Amino acid sequence: MTPSLTSTKDIAEEVLDRFWETVPPLWGQVRGHIRAAAAEKFRLSEEQFQVLRLIRAGKGSVSQVAAARHITRPAISQAVDALVQRGLLTRTQDEDDRRHMQLALTDSGRETMDAVFKATRAWMRSRMAGFSERELENVIRAMETLRKMLE
Repeated sequence: MTPSLTSTKDIAEEVLDRFWETVPPLWGQVRGHIRAAAAEKFRLSEEQFQVLRLIRAGKGSVSQVAAARHITRPAISQAVDALVQRGLLTRTQDEDDRRHMQLALTDSGRETMDAVFKATRAWMRSRMAGFSERELENVIRAMETLRKMLE
């Protein structure tokens, strides 16, 4: 810590500065790697990947996916059609409301998403390969502390 930091307020300001210098660029790199893996290894467009990601996260209809992406249902439907044709998604009529279609990942869709995230974890591990055990432990403690911001 910088010796000139004399108060909790000064330290908090330094934390905020470091947060903005570190977290958004880090997340940008991770997202970029995820997108590249999806595009290069699995020939998924950005929109197709986002549809699969949202369905994997529990969004089960075109409406839910469209709302989460802040785009129209027809725009999502195009990506869904392509993913169904590729065997990555299933689309079944909702028994309670025949106007709605339920979306689900197929086994192939789950395997694809698992592979994208596995490749990203391997890339992230390679980025940390030069860290000492102590540095890795410090990162863990820092993440635990940052998580408190979300609670």
